[in-house]
Amino acid sequence: MVYKIAKYTVLIVCKLLFRIKVIGKENLPKNGPVIVCSNHISNFDPPVVGITCPRDISFMAKEELFEKKFIGLLLRNLNAFPVKRGMRDRNALRNGLKQLEEGHTLGLFPEGTRSKDGQLKQGLAGAGFFAMRSDAKVIPCAIIGPYQYFKPLTVVYGKPIEFKSLEGEKPSAQVVTDEIMENIQSLLDEYQK
Repeated sequence: MVYKIAKYTVLIVCKLLFRIKVIGKENLPKNGPVIVCSNHISNFDPPVVGITCPRDISFMAKEELFEKKFIGLLLRNLNAFPVKRGMRDRNALRNGLKQLEEGHTLGLFPEGTRSKDGQLKQGLAGAGFFAMRSDAKVIPCAIIGPYQYFKPLTVVYGKPIEFKSLEGEKPSAQVVTDEIMENIQSLLDEYQK
């Protein structure tokens, strides 16, 4: 219930502040586990992906945010769960896999942190880990800004990634992540002006 109220509240605020255009919503499967992997250019990215994704979505958020009681409670009610940055966090990995096993949508920003110059950085292996360890469809997402009041902001959802080039191999999680990042970059190249 909190998630739905927050989603519609943020939707109204964002519609007032930004001219959001969404492309490719039809590429998101209606059922089954999904991983949405997006570039990361602003602190606004999680709420913007949250309101433009037709499915409820769970995000990992840095552990420090959960240390503040109100924010931590709010994040948990918004389906977020903590991750320790800079190290392998087994609890976060288990939580993410559990979301996918239950058929939910997991939102990831494979870069791990915001890009200060807006250019796509190398992704961390976590996205590849979740893709390899689940039956989830992986959907690349490109947020094309900048976030400026009353200016256009585009969110593009690409088609599910086909890992055909990796068939027959036993790729590392990093190789799978690199493939995901190439798909995000392709969306940025196609839709950026």
